[in-house]
Amino acid sequence: MKELMRSLMFVPGHNERLLNSASRSDADVLLLDIEDSVQPVENKQVARDKIKQWVESGKFKNHLVFPRINDRESGQLLRDVYQLSIDGVTGFMYPKAKHGDDIYFIDKLLETIEYEKNIPIGTFKLIPLIETTAAVLNAQEICKASSRVVAIAFGCEDFVTDLQGIHDDEHISIFSPRALIAMAARATGVIPIDTVHIKVHDLEDLEVNLKLAKKLGFEGMLVLNPKELKLVHDYFSPTAQEVEDAQEMLILYKESQAQGKGVAVKNGKFIGPPMVGLANSVLRKHEMILKKPKVNK
Repeated sequence: MKELMRSLMFVPGHNERLLNSASRSDADVLLLDIEDSVQPVENKQVARDKIKQWVESGKFKNHLVFPRINDRESGQLLRDVYQLSIDGVTGFMYPKAKHGDDIYFIDKLLETIEYEKNIPIGTFKLIPLIETTAAVLNAQEICKASSRVVAIAFGCEDFVTDLQGIHDDEHISIFSPRALIAMAARATGVIPIDTVHIKVHDLEDLEVNLKLAKKLGFEGMLVLNPKELKLVHDYFSPTAQEVEDAQEMLILYKESQAQGKGVAVKNGKFIGPPMVGLANSVLRKHEMILKKPKVNK
């Protein structure tokens, strides 16, 4: 599974107004929350019921839907996945993953539910949320723990708390984990998703973070507010120039291959297999964006 995941927007699952707003947003992925933003605990069943209702109504049909469930020590996990393993849900975001064993556990729980409900095994995908020091150090193990894992995402605030560090304005304390998470994801063929930008009204600072995220290799970002979506999509979508360059690169490379040459040259740079791979990646993402269903505002 290789899906378009430029933006993954958190939406409290018990909030009718925000669910309605999310259904009309341009977010690629909706993270319908049953975890941290749903309090007190009685609201978690309210969230499950509302998410089920909205999904089954078809109002999220133009989005990928990944409810953020509660962790295995919460006492809520079985209710979350059993009630929401339904048509229209792509998979689940699993929080507080520390080791590969956490992902193996949820993998087998989903397998049991799929078997009982006569759903093809492996239908529901996983996005582990990396938000502890242990999880950062075990990120590659977490990625490899289940074939259901399609992406991993960084949760910076819980990470900094666990680190007993300081989330400084220069983001120094989270630079290394961001780099490690992106590398772990790319090394295992899953999509790296950058952390939320907590200053939701500071779009200038968001742009600073997006520039860094793109340099580090991230493919998307966790989003808290719809106002962030345009900028996030701008940075994680190929520009017209990038698409044009990728197309030209592939043409030149094919011509060089037909002439028996090992490499082509564009603007004084050699075009070899790594650059061809990157060009193909750019064009695949461009094609996915063109095919993305339009959302009625």
